[in-house]
Formats: sequence, structure tokens, C-alpha cells
Amino acid sequence: MSLFKVAALQLTSLQDPDVNIKQIHSGVVSAAETGASLIALPENFAYMGSEDEKMGLAETISGQVYSLFPQWAREYQIAILAGGFPVRAESGKVYNRSVLFSAEGEIVAEYDKIHLFDVALSESETYMESRTVEAGRPVAVTVQLKLRDLQDQPFHLNTGLSVCYDLRFPELYRKLADQGAELILIPAAFTRPTGEAHWETLLRARAIENSLFVIAPAQTGIHTTSRSTYGHSMIIDPWGEVLARADTVPGLITATIETDQISEIRRKLPSFYHRRL
Repeated sequence: MSLFKVAALQLTSLQDPDVNIKQIHSGVVSAAETGASLIALPENFAYMGSEDEKMGLAETISGQVYSLFPQWAREYQIAILAGGFPVRAESGKVYNRSVLFSAEGEIVAEYDKIHLFDVALSESETYMESRTVEAGRPVAVTVQLKLRDLQDQPFHLNTGLSVCYDLRFPELYRKLADQGAELILIPAAFTRPTGEAHWETLLRARAIENSLFVIAPAQTGIHTTSRSTYGHSMIIDPWGEVLARADTVPGLITATIETDQISEIRRKLPSFYHRRL
């Protein structure tokens, strides 16, 4: 059994990457001070504004992430999930990339979002992520992430990556679970309408149906005159219980995770092993 602490940072990111990055640094420091072994950041943590401007800032943002985050991970001895930021693609568009840094400052996993948010919620609220974002290869990314428990002893946890709209595609999460995932990270910037209707339901479903932990850091509040997000970041256990929940303001949530809970629940209610398809 390993008992360890995790953190999720909820943000209201705006149009100035430097300001956003400073807020993230404060969050990393705070998470480390609580004893967290891992902190997860939401989608679009470095910039929330127009998609065209985000494309223009891709090199600046990705440069900051790849240079600063490894330093912070090493300095504060905490793994960092950079939950979704623009990285230039050969097509001229950008990837919506999630990168996991170990506490040693190493890149241990990278995932480019494969499901793009092309929806029309109403006449006044439409999104076409594929106009500026290149979908990643359809691959399920898991990694044995080295963490430290509450006694400062090292252990490894099989961790899976996804981003926001991926949450609506359960086949991805079943694939991650089949690859041994014990924890899945779901950084997001859910809209208010979809968040109110589906966010918690989908998060708890992904945890329950795969009998694993979920960490879902989210954006919250008003980012531009045309963009607002739902918030309510969550940390959820394999039974579907919400261990920690944010409301609609920026801030840090933490929870203590007991890894034995996965095998215990899969033994008591082995639906994960009863599949016929």
C-alpha cells in the first residue's frame, strides 16, 4: 500500500502568459508545502483568449513550459502535469499538448489531445478547435510515474493522460485502464453549459467504470467577453466518491490517495474483469 497526497490547481487564466505562469508557480509552491507528490494544472493554463492569438504565442508558451517547469519540479520535488498548452505542429496549426514532468524534472510522458472540441452549443456559443489545433495520433498514453508517499518513500503509479473533451469518449479511458492505469489525469476548460450538465457525471463515471482514481483540474470564471468556464475541479476515488472539490474560484485542492483502494474495489465489485466485449 502507498498513501500519498495529490493536488489540482484551478485557474482563471487570462491573456497574459507571464501573469498566468507566475500564478502557477505560486500554486506549485503551495502544493509542495502541503506535502503533495503531484500537482495537476488545467487545460490552457498559460493562456485563455482568442485561438488565433494563442497560435501566435505557441513558441513563447511552450518555451516557458519546457524551461521553467522542470526547474520547479526539481526544486520543489513535485511531479507536475502541464495540462494543455499549444505546441507548434508541422501543419502550421498547434497541438493541444499535455506533458507530465517527474519530480526529477524529466519529461516522462507527452500526449497531444486527440478529440477536438467542434460543437455548436447555441447560436451565440460555438467552438471549432480543429480550425487551429491539430489532433494528436490516436494513442493511449500511460507511464509508470515515480512519486513519494507520506513517509517520503518512492513508489511508482501507472498514470494515464487525457485532455478535456476526451472525457466524453469512454473507449479512451478503458484503453488506459487496460494498459494498467491506476490514476488518470483529465485537465479541462469545460464551458459553463456543458459543465453544469455533464462534468461531474462524466468524471465519476470514468472513475467508477474503470475502478481507478481521477484528478481533474479545471479552468473557472470569465476569461474574455466570449469565453467562460465552469470550474469545479475534482479528485475522485475508484468508487466514484469525490475526495476533493473546488467551487468556482481559483485555488488549490488536495486529497490523500490510498493505492490499495483500487485492488480492494476491483475485488469486491469486479465488473472490470466481467467484460464480454
